Amino acid sequence: MDEQTTYFWSYRQKRGRDGVWRDALTLYRDGTRTRFVFHAGEAGSGRYTSEGGYWMEGCLADGRGNLLNLREPGVVRALVDEAGRRGLLTGAGELDGWELFRAVVVSRSAAATAGVPPGSPPGP
Repeated sequence: MDEQTTYFWSYRQKRGRDGVWRDALTLYRDGTRTRFVFHAGEAGSGRYTSEGGYWMEGCLADGRGNLLNLREPGVVRALVDEAGRRGLLTGAGELDGWELFRAVVVSRSAAATAGVPPGSPPGP
């Protein structure tokens, strides 16, 4: 992704017809909509969403101390960059956001730690 590409984005949470909560980040560009969906997992699955709670709205966690906030522009940018690297932004569609979670956590951790090379795993 180049630095000149602009997306509009929005965040929402909702309970599906199946009763499972999901957090979704939707990108809009040139009339194309791409949605990253994060379904809440079962207990112990390592896939935690805000599940309708307003106090942590937009937050995702894996149960290992890693958390992303889908309302932070830096997290959105990291998702776009990772999806672009994987060739997933070729058209409209819905993506499983959990497939990108670990890579985005690593990139955000490295960006927040001075002197750490890009792509380094998070520290202790």
